[in-house]
Amino acid sequence: MASHRTFIAVYIMTDRHRGTLYTGVTSRLWFRAWQHREGEVEGFTKRYGLKRLVWYERRALITEAIQREKSIKRWPREWKINLIERDNPHWDDLYDQRMNWTPVPPQFDDWPSAPPGPAPPPPPLSSS
Repeated sequence: MASHRTFIAVYIMTDRHRGTLYTGVTSRLWFRAWQHREGEVEGFTKRYGLKRLVWYERRALITEAIQREKSIKRWPREWKINLIERDNPHWDDLYDQRMNWTPVPPQFDDWPSAPPGPAPPPPPLSSS
């Protein structure tokens, strides 16, 4: 694994609680989830509006992850729902939780203030 931010994962996206499900595999989960959310990935998730990351599982090797993805894709729908509800009973969007998104502007109260006195003059324009 490269870092705590990048890891190999099998994941499930949906549009709503017990909605349409998509199972995928990636080595960059948070970026891939963002791509699905923004409609950057052509195909099934974009066509059906699957923007909620509701389950994922880390894997050490990409070959293991691909095998797990193929296995889950063959499962009956109810098994996939049970898998999600075991780890995420309320079907929360794990991307939102991970990114800790809050639509509040950043606060800069703790930044050092500008030095006292007038602002320096702008640099002269070059004549080309």
